[in-house]
Amino acid sequence: MQGRIRAEWDRLRTVAVHRPGIEMFFGLLEPHAALYERAFSRYEARREHERLEYALHREFGVNVLRLKESILNAADSNPAVRRRLVDWAIGTVTFRGGRKAVHEARMAMERNAGALDSQHFFTLLLTNPLIELGADGKERGVRMSVTERQPLANLYFMRDQQAVTDRGLVVSRMAKPQRRREAEITKFLWETLGIPIACEMQEPGTFEGGDFMPMKEFALIGLGDRTNRAGVDQLLASALGFDEVGVVHQPAHPLIPSDRPDPMVDMHLDTYFNAASEGVVMGSEVLLRRAAVEVYYRTSSGYERTGSETNLYDYIREKGFSIIDLRTLEQLSYAANFLCVRDGTILTVEGERIMKKVLENLERKAASDVERYGRLLEQAKHDYRAIRNEGQFFPHRKELYRHDIEAYPLMLENLTGGYGGPHCMTCPLERR
Repeated sequence: MQGRIRAEWDRLRTVAVHRPGIEMFFGLLEPHAALYERAFSRYEARREHERLEYALHREFGVNVLRLKESILNAADSNPAVRRRLVDWAIGTVTFRGGRKAVHEARMAMERNAGALDSQHFFTLLLTNPLIELGADGKERGVRMSVTERQPLANLYFMRDQQAVTDRGLVVSRMAKPQRRREAEITKFLWETLGIPIACEMQEPGTFEGGDFMPMKEFALIGLGDRTNRAGVDQLLASALGFDEVGVVHQPAHPLIPSDRPDPMVDMHLDTYFNAASEGVVMGSEVLLRRAAVEVYYRTSSGYERTGSETNLYDYIREKGFSIIDLRTLEQLSYAANFLCVRDGTILTVEGERIMKKVLENLERKAASDVERYGRLLEQAKHDYRAIRNEGQFFPHRKELYRHDIEAYPLMLENLTGGYGGPHCMTCPLERR
């Protein structure tokens, strides 16, 4: 598997996902700190993810690789992979206490490794535990407490730890400390599968896969809260072969005060813009018009920036694409975060129930900070009334039918509580 993709609408052949596990439990203990949008049911989220996997495989014939299962199968069938997993996992565990107690605990963990299954060590990677040891006054008694240090609660958003370009797979360097270790685990998977790595982000660069969009003759890179200028420069230097690249500046939302922005409402390019077919894109026009674009052309010495200035709306229209505009509430409810499985067919959220959840959450935020979120809430309420009166909850809209876009909606009201939709939850490895 070479892992090269030129267009977002080419037929999806292979995709990697991660069905959320125990790490989501720890994330839901404090959703805001875990970068989640809201609280939700972990049990139902797992069921929704199973349906997402089923739709990809059974309805569209996509080869679905599950992160944990792929790593565990490789470890159980290949002693060298198992040894790497065990050594890495043990190395992530931190013991605290008396020198003798710590030494004995670490030696016991290494000695017992052969008796423990591979999933035990994968769970250590997910939870990154700190184990504190102390004598309790009894001859053989040891008091132990375990702290989970930044468990990888967002690992199921498999888009962001990497991107697949026309030159190959790029390993990300995540912007938020809560997510920084995720790319190490996914990199382990790519190495296990033998997928070549074309580029690996280096400090101080940050880059996340949700900020990359291949568009056949050109590509788009989002620049903002999650992907910084150093990350863009590294991509342009070694990871892309497109003749043209548009660097898209993350727009500030006009309904949130400019001195108190909330970058989470459009954290990645794919949260407000996406390609549904070779000639049709969807996005929030109000954000597309505010998203400045720098245009780079490939030369014999690398990419060079042109002097022209434009915005994403005009840039895409000049490329010949039709744009289906998304209302503010639709954009907040992950309407743009669909997954194109083949030209003109998208796997997307069923919007009505998610909109209600998003509205409820926005009402809570506005109640505690009306100056920051009051105008956004009023617009979202206005949009909800208009959508309900029209009876066209996303994706059941006339514009999609007019543009020959076939939508396959899924109930994902719990999974989206983590702040993302089907696009964020999937890592395409092959499109043809």
